[in-house]
Amino acid sequence: MKKFLAIAAFALVLLLAACGGNDSDNGSETEITVGASSTPHAEILEEAQPLLEEQGVTLHIEEYQDYVLPNDDLDNGTLDANYFQHIPYLNQTVEDTGYEIESLGAIHVEPMGVYSKGIASVDDIKDGTEVILSNSVSDHGRILTLFEREGLITLDDSVKKSAATIDDIVENPKNLVFSPDYDPALLPELYNAEEDTLAVINTNYAIGAGLNPLEDALFVEDEESEYLNVIAVRSEDADNEALKKLVEVLKSEEIQNFMMDNYEGAVLPVGDSN
Repeated sequence: MKKFLAIAAFALVLLLAACGGNDSDNGSETEITVGASSTPHAEILEEAQPLLEEQGVTLHIEEYQDYVLPNDDLDNGTLDANYFQHIPYLNQTVEDTGYEIESLGAIHVEPMGVYSKGIASVDDIKDGTEVILSNSVSDHGRILTLFEREGLITLDDSVKKSAATIDDIVENPKNLVFSPDYDPALLPELYNAEEDTLAVINTNYAIGAGLNPLEDALFVEDEESEYLNVIAVRSEDADNEALKKLVEVLKSEEIQNFMMDNYEGAVLPVGDSN
């Protein structure tokens, strides 16, 4: 009888130890991996890490230098979320690939700028000037709208501005030559190499190259841009509590102030309604 009780007591100890181990492993601590462009997205996430840690969420950041792999890796499960793209790019990716991914919330906007080493003002743009821009089709309407706003081109009124392509230019008085063949990451290098061209550079790459669109661009988008940068997740994870906490922290006053102070207007936080 004593032997039976001893065995039963030992079994109970093992059971309690096992339960305690599960609590330790699966308690309040949650780990998430988020893919991000190095600048400014990964920097913003680094600022958010300790705030998330306080809420029991450990954030791992994977940095990317291109615009394709972060969505591929989100779809295949390598990432839990990504933070690098604006809404039109996300929509275009879903349309092209069929990936079941979606925005969990908009975090900031990066006003896109047009830069030149040798051209000092819009009035100095010569006939036939080349415009080098991203090969990302989802950015073309955004870029062309910016040129139209400056009076440099006119777009077909029957086309939605955000979906406009080079073929939709109906007036081009300076005969600008649009060259949409370049990897976005190469645009700062081309800007530095070409004196008499216009280079349209995505702000994350501009910041990485030491450029501030509000100070260094020939002309730049205003704060009304619709190209909001978002946290994207797989649709099946839209209700994931840890990912919701990530969005909440990125929209917090602490992180919004960090964006305003650190990037001096080159990265603008968006409100809770987005």
